[in-house]
Amino acid sequence: MDRVLRQTDATDEFPMRGLDPATLGAALDADGAAVIPGLLDADSCAAMARLFDDPARFRKRVVMEAHAYGRGEYQYFAAPLPPAVASLRTALYPPLAGIANRWAAALGEAARFPADHAAFLSRCHAAGQTRPTPLLLRYGPGDYNRLHQDLYGAEVFPLQVVVLLSAPGDGFQGGEFVLTEQRARMQSRVEVVALAQGDAVVFPVHHRPVAGPRGVSRAVMRHGVSRVRAGARMTLGIIFHDAA
Repeated sequence: MDRVLRQTDATDEFPMRGLDPATLGAALDADGAAVIPGLLDADSCAAMARLFDDPARFRKRVVMEAHAYGRGEYQYFAAPLPPAVASLRTALYPPLAGIANRWAAALGEAARFPADHAAFLSRCHAAGQTRPTPLLLRYGPGDYNRLHQDLYGAEVFPLQVVVLLSAPGDGFQGGEFVLTEQRARMQSRVEVVALAQGDAVVFPVHHRPVAGPRGVSRAVMRHGVSRVRAGARMTLGIIFHDAA
């Protein structure tokens, strides 16, 4: 997959003016995913990864094997989110909201998403979805994540982001990020997204529109992580809707 996007305005508030929504949307339309190279530098990745061992930062810990989700563990951040996580979530949302609205229109869906993330969170909270969903995930040798969708209630923002905090080849081996796409009357398509430390991948939560000979149809998307062969792999997941 081409690495088509770059953050060009690096400040403490993570503004996303370097992310052109048209380019971002074109990559998502073509491939079902888009890579943002170097969203976080190595020091920021290390600082984010260290939060995993501070239980006061989190509201819930999940051991994946206990639920047949795979192997490894993840933790959902508690409110208030750490400033860096909150800033990323707020800054990434606006360029994605326009794409989400265009996709909703193409699929004939009534939902539309406000340009401001706080306004969308207000809608989630009014629907009883009040628990924050950004999370840290940690995998060791032999760990993996089964294909899944991150749906936590009726209010769903259709795009999400994963940032790789570890260095492939140095910090870990294996553990590739995997997407599958299922279209009507077709076999599933698999996409392996290569990421470097600090890169982010934007991808659909549950489905996306695709053009075909009979018009636009809904392609069902799932994501997961292949088996880690050695080392430790950590990622930050940014989901824009809160959980019930």
